[in-house]
Amino acid sequence: MSSPAEFYKSLPSISKAYGTACLLFTIAYQLGFYHPADIALLYELVLYRFQVWRLITNFFFLGKFSINFGIRLLMIARYGVQLESGPFQRRTADFLWMMIFGALTLLALSVIPFFRSPFLGVSLVFMLLYVWSREFPTANINIYGLVTLKAFYLPWAMLGLDVIFGSPIMPDLTGIIAGHLYYFLTVLHPLATGKNFLKTPIWVHKLVMRWRIGAPTGTPAQPDNPGAAFRGRSYRVGGATGYPAQPDRGSGVATTNPVQPHNGPGVAFRGRSYRLGG
Repeated sequence: MSSPAEFYKSLPSISKAYGTACLLFTIAYQLGFYHPADIALLYELVLYRFQVWRLITNFFFLGKFSINFGIRLLMIARYGVQLESGPFQRRTADFLWMMIFGALTLLALSVIPFFRSPFLGVSLVFMLLYVWSREFPTANINIYGLVTLKAFYLPWAMLGLDVIFGSPIMPDLTGIIAGHLYYFLTVLHPLATGKNFLKTPIWVHKLVMRWRIGAPTGTPAQPDNPGAAFRGRSYRVGGATGYPAQPDRGSGVATTNPVQPHNGPGVAFRGRSYRLGG
């Protein structure tokens, strides 16, 4: 069994950095180094007093030390890590772009009074959870040892638990909206039309390479046919994704049992499609 230090070192870069930042922000708050109002997303102060740091710092506050804080942090350690080490393995720039796109979407939604929230960290965590649930839709999830369900329904189950426990549901809902928008633009829409409008920008790739974030990405081999070609994730109808769920890391929130893909009649293909050079 690895030590806590070895386990922490083995975590993928982006999820580890975000989870660590959230933990440090809460520790600093508990020690009295700042007040939450100093980092909250208040557009009046951003626009009229140019306190632009609020557009970023609000994503790192998940609340004071509590059961809810622990659950959110473990969701990063479990579902964020599984995404980054599974479907986004060796695609650190794409994972970072997903986080950036999610943050920008949440900032845009928070302009609307109905969705306004001073802290968007919980929403960003819920976006990760939603994307994970779409990547591992048939994984078996056990919630608190009481209920077993498919991963596809986990975001809605967690939202329902927040309703029961009296927590605000708007951060969860905005996270689900942002997650679905990302999944629609990067998977569902390209699958239906063959066009991807949300490619990872070049500057994100350069940032990852410059700072040597994550595992180095090899240059993809080009096919002999210069025309259209497919690359991306594959799925089986009624089966699991091509990426098996990772073993339980002891979150205490939900247990994922790896689901092995199977062959059989009625197997079809579903996944991302791209055009080279398109």
